[in-house]
Parts: sequence; structure tokens; C-alpha cells
Amino acid sequence: PFALPSRISVWVDMSQARLPEALWQNAVRRVALEDFLNRALNRAIGRFVKGRRGSGCSGEIAIASGGQQVLPRNAVLIPAEGVEARLTLGLPAENRRAAGREAVAMFFDELPKLVKAALCFDNLDAAQAQRHVHSVEDQHALRHWLRGEGLVAFVANGAHLPRASGVDDSPLRDHTLPLAAPDSLTRSVTLPNAGHLDGLGIPAGITLIVGGGFHGKSTLLQALEYGVYNHIPGDGREQVATLETAVKVRAEDGRAIHKVNISPFIDHLPFGRDTVHFSTDNASGSTSQAANIIEALACGAELLLIDEDTSATNFMIRDQRMQQLVAGDKEPITPLIHRVRELYTEHGVSSVIVMGGSGDYFDVADTVIMMDAYEPRDVTQQARALARPIESAPAGLPAFGREAARCPGPSVLDAARGKRPVKIDTPETDLLRYGSHRIDLSQVEQLIDIGQTRAIGLMIHYFAHHYATDCRSLVEGLRRVMQDAEQFGLDRFSEYKVGNLALPRLFELAAAVNRIREGDWR
Repeated sequence: PFALPSRISVWVDMSQARLPEALWQNAVRRVALEDFLNRALNRAIGRFVKGRRGSGCSGEIAIASGGQQVLPRNAVLIPAEGVEARLTLGLPAENRRAAGREAVAMFFDELPKLVKAALCFDNLDAAQAQRHVHSVEDQHALRHWLRGEGLVAFVANGAHLPRASGVDDSPLRDHTLPLAAPDSLTRSVTLPNAGHLDGLGIPAGITLIVGGGFHGKSTLLQALEYGVYNHIPGDGREQVATLETAVKVRAEDGRAIHKVNISPFIDHLPFGRDTVHFSTDNASGSTSQAANIIEALACGAELLLIDEDTSATNFMIRDQRMQQLVAGDKEPITPLIHRVRELYTEHGVSSVIVMGGSGDYFDVADTVIMMDAYEPRDVTQQARALARPIESAPAGLPAFGREAARCPGPSVLDAARGKRPVKIDTPETDLLRYGSHRIDLSQVEQLIDIGQTRAIGLMIHYFAHHYATDCRSLVEGLRRVMQDAEQFGLDRFSEYKVGNLALPRLFELAAAVNRIREGDWR
């Protein structure tokens, strides 16, 4: 009774499941329908399963279900022949004595009821299933529409962005003001299922989100941050889409950095410290934010999302009076304001920046959106009237080069702990215990699901055994891991069948490896 619940797999032939082929005929629809069935199973468990009876986890049946986002998972899978659901079941016992009658009830009453209710399509709400699948397909199409329109993000009119609380990602129910785009920034799109849709189009380039406190600046940015994922119908953000290569970057005091070229932002440190292959066990706000940007660019980021509230001030700006007091040759930091336009014009990397306390970025902005009581207004022309000719960046700044050929050594990737050759634990979304390493992911803001963290641990171990020794760089090797995930599915990374994994992005996978503290890098 004190052991972990048993893993079980339930299979229903397609002749009995009777899932309409139109709802799983392509990869996007398949993931959407798998997610719908997963949530249906979770609801059925609440209806039909008595729950804990006896000691420990006795009597519990559970499935790894998601939050507001729709992610590729391996809890419910739909191959052509049928549908498979992977659950956990706590065999009932009281102290150390098996509870036979309770086990019979679980296996022969509760389990058949919930499977029949959730995996046989005739017992499901067909209209609701279709709505779920169509919504996810539309979000996927909307995200891929952006690039051809010169946009980095889109927020539909009527979107409901505020969340219930800082720890509850569901929509804030008493917020009744839906988003309405200003005419100058309104764009129109025709989606495969929803048809015509108008909304706020954020163009490529440098966009500022300004406004007073509590007027919705960070709320809009967070919606864009999560816009790389699809959302369930009714979430309020199911028609918000951001480029899939968007990355939220922030200061992260105290993080470890391993041989990262931060010289485009930080150079000429005291005592001749190297910033081309910069390493530290205790990064400052500015060095950590510089490293976070460089690491994101190495993974292919095309949009940086930045909030002044979580940024290092000296990394973002350096005003004129400070420049007069502290001579340029005494300041190793080149603020982002001097490089953000180069990132766009020379490298095609856009930025969306929340900036409520300084007007310096007016000088470099292409678009300025003011949030006024959660309503976006286009104030680009007013901001330009206030802008000053931007001071040129210091001459001879290091260029943004290609990713350095850096890769973790064997000690970094060793998953052994004590006498166990492989020990990988995920106590929570923000924490991964990989071997003897404790990886803090609390500042990796687009990591949203514990299933992603579990998958990251297994994918790092897979990388160590398949690609780490013959790849030129960390990102090159991790790209190959992601390709295997796309081709073979999440089961590729586990030695035995589990149902609690969700697919992460390359950016979050790389972020986890980059935050391993101990070990040598080559």
C-alpha cells in the first residue's frame, strides 16, 4: 500500500471506440482528439471512481491530464487500430493486507465504466469533441499564418487574457472587458474552421507595450508568452498565437553559465575575465540575462519577449547622466537598447518589450502599444514625437556570431545517483533531479507542465547516450533528440511504457541542460 501506484494500459479497438476518422486524420487533429479523450477520462474518474480506500494510494485511479494548454502527450494515444489510455492504479490494501473486494470493484466495475464513458465515442458529446479539435486546428493554422503576414503575434478581438490568480492559469471569471484591437493594428485572417477573424496583429520589429501600472501590460505579454502553445476552448486565449520560436527572457540572478559568448552585451570585464567563453556559478542579473538571450538565439529564437519587471535595469538602459558619470571604458555592459535594432535588421530577431518606467526605447521602437484599462491603443506616432535621435552604440562592439561549439562533458550528463546507474526525479514542474544534479527551472517561464519536465529528464539521458559524443554543439545534438521525438514519439525516451510525459520545446530542453551546475563543458 505504500508503493507507487501501478501503471496500467487500456486498449479499445477502433471497432468499439468508433472515433470518427475526420477527427484524427492528421497530426494536429490527432493530438487534439487525444487531449479531448484524456480530459474526458479525467472527468470520468471523478464520476465513477470511489477514490482512496485503505493505506497510501490504495483505490486511486488517475491519468496525467493537462492544464489550459493542449500538448502532445503519451497518456492517450490513437493509432489507426484503436485507442490506448495509460493510467495509474493504486491496488487497494489496508496496512499490509490486500483488499480483495475493493480490487474486484476497481477492475470490474469502476474501470469498465470510465473506459466506456470516455473512450467509446458514442457516449461522448460529438459536438464538443469537434469543437475541441477544430479549435486546436485553427490555433495551429493561425500560428503558421503569422510569418507570411509579417507578424510575430496575433490576439483576436474578444480574447479574455487575465488569469484567475498567480497560481491558477484558468480565466478570471469576473473580468468582462474583452480585448478590442485599435483600427491601425487590426488584421484579418480566415481560419479553416472558425472562418473570418479580426484582432490585434503585432508586426515584426521592435514593439513596446507601455501603460500605467495594473492596466494589463504584463497580462498581454504573458498571453503572448503562452501563445506558443494551443489552448482548450473556453480558455480565453484560444485565438492568441505567437511565433513558435518566441522565447521569454529575463534576469536570473545566481544561475550557472557555461562557456557562453556574452561579449555582444558584456565585454572588458575587470582583471581581463573572458566573456567570449564566459562561465560562472553565480551570475548577476545582467550576465544572466545576456546569457539567456545568447542561448535562446543559439536555439533559433526569432522573437524575444521581455518585461522590465523581471529584467536587470543596467542591462536594459544606461541613461545620459550615468554615461557622463561613469566613463564608457569603465562600463563593460552594452545595454540591450544599443543592440536590439541590430538584432532585428541584421538577424531577423524581433522583440516585444514591456516598458512602463523609461521612454528611452521610444527611440528604437517600430510599434508602441499602450494598454489602457486592458484595452490596447496604438500610440506609435505620439511616441515618435517624443523620441530623440538614438545615440550610436559604442564602436567596435563584438558581433552576434554563430553558436559556440560547446557541449557538456560526461560528468554533466551522468544520471547516476548513489548505487543507481540512472536516477531521474521530477517532484514538481520547476525542479528536475537528474542524477546528482538539482536543476532549478523556476525561471524558465515557458515550461508549463510537469510532463514536459519529466520528458526533459529522459531526453537529456537519451542525448547523453546517443548524440553527446559526436555532435559539434549542444544545440545540434538536442535538435536531433527533438527530431527523434517528432518521428518516434515520447515512448522513444523511456525503457518501459509510461503515460505521464508531455513534449517540451527545444528552448526549454536546452535551458535545462544549460542550468546543470556541476561538471565540465568542452
